[in-house]
Amino acid sequence: MFGLALKSRSLLFSPLCQTFSPPKRLKKPQSFRFSVKANMSKTIEHVVLFKVKSETDPSKVDTMINNLNGLVTLDPVRHLACGPVLRNGSSLFTFTHMLHSRYSSKEDLDTYSQHPDHMGAVKESVLPICEDIMAVDWEADQTPDPIVLPPGSAVRVSFLKLKEGVGEDAKNEIYGVIKGIKESFGGIQQITSGENFSARAKGFSIASIAVFKSVKEMEEADSNEELVNLQKQKVKDYLDGVVVVDYVVPSLSSSSL
Repeated sequence: MFGLALKSRSLLFSPLCQTFSPPKRLKKPQSFRFSVKANMSKTIEHVVLFKVKSETDPSKVDTMINNLNGLVTLDPVRHLACGPVLRNGSSLFTFTHMLHSRYSSKEDLDTYSQHPDHMGAVKESVLPICEDIMAVDWEADQTPDPIVLPPGSAVRVSFLKLKEGVGEDAKNEIYGVIKGIKESFGGIQQITSGENFSARAKGFSIASIAVFKSVKEMEEADSNEELVNLQKQKVKDYLDGVVVVDYVVPSLSSSSL
């Protein structure tokens, strides 16, 4: 959910905020290529959060990011970009990197996941250096426009774990709050939400992603503490945990770090 921001700004469900200092830039930055398929009515959101081991050599982190970003050329991919986390808005986990991609169907996501290039990148450059990985997938409740997020866009992903016994009425209320966020907070260019279907989501069942033009717009929205707290009060009794991560879409002309 959106209003989950950071530190003293009292953003929704965000008791702590940690800032990740990314490793050094690559000497030969990679240019990203994006794949877009027109006239698609369904969008599958795929978010993977990584926690890189603290002792990892920066060159190995660079390799991981480059290898993951290279997967954008695979046919099923409509959008893919990966880079360092800007902020963690939750004390439950402290992730260091995030990958966000979009697909036209669950079948396309499966095709991507099972592709030899994807499996090779994960085996060779991700698993050896990561101590924690969380993946969340959902069918977007609306088609985001644009599908490909412009470089520099600020992205906030929010994952909610519901208390045991929470029913459909409460879920619908939560989704209603999420849908109302775009109208309540200025600066949000797109927001989608949905129910997770990944087996690697650590028990979190409701997911959302909010996209801002830049970090400036995100922080301006965060500054409205009264409205943020109002949104929090509407759903807090249903929740058993929240993960909030902020991330900036990498520049086309810069490295992923």
